[in-house]
Amino acid sequence: MATPDLPIIPEHVAVIMDGNGRWANKRGLPRAIGHSKGVEAVRETVRAAGEAGVRYLTLFAFSSENWSRPEDEINDLLGLLRRFIRRDLAELHRENVRIRVIGDKQNLRGDILPLLLEAEETTRLNTGLTVVIAFNYGARNEITRAVAKLAREVEAGRLKAEDIDARSIGDNLDTAGIPDPDLIIRTSGEERLSNFLLWQAAYSELVFLPEYWPDFNRQLFFDALRIFASRDRRFGGLSAKTAAAAVVG
Repeated sequence: MATPDLPIIPEHVAVIMDGNGRWANKRGLPRAIGHSKGVEAVRETVRAAGEAGVRYLTLFAFSSENWSRPEDEINDLLGLLRRFIRRDLAELHRENVRIRVIGDKQNLRGDILPLLLEAEETTRLNTGLTVVIAFNYGARNEITRAVAKLAREVEAGRLKAEDIDARSIGDNLDTAGIPDPDLIIRTSGEERLSNFLLWQAAYSELVFLPEYWPDFNRQLFFDALRIFASRDRRFGGLSAKTAAAAVVG
């Protein structure tokens, strides 16, 4: 399938990769197999984003709520993350991909934080697609940490309360320096954000797909881009067509 010829390509696409367990259950397989197949979908999505010219791809890899899952499933997920970084980091680096990690980095298990930091450091000078890995991430936690940081600045006398605005909050989020997502894709048929990029998603286009994440592929990614290109983005104002008609009228 050729890269889609679209009038507009989103600069930043974020993906809620949902449905690994249900994909496995539907086939009578262990949930771990679903997670493993999901990693293959990640690889294909990263390649498709690069081909399409997307500049930022954010993947919701592990939420702060996922720690409540059964211990063996958590270990499977962490093991897949380890293997993904160890196996794919060199290739991503060769492809000029930059890795960025967002989420709460406090009290992470064992070698997970060093691995994530290694991926960031190894690729920090790359100038191609930026892959943002949301790990131990929750949007409410992110916003709370940003507000607490600003409160400490006010308390220390380095900032006035009246100077706090949307820009200063954004500058203290994990995503500082990353443009807000133009498009958020969620697989598995669920239609909610599930505590993902709540601040940043204020004007994002949302595309919900029925396919489970392990079935996600290049074609489905490009289909989502086509849906995005068909949307009339107004950001709270008039659409371009309506504005033009008003001027003519």
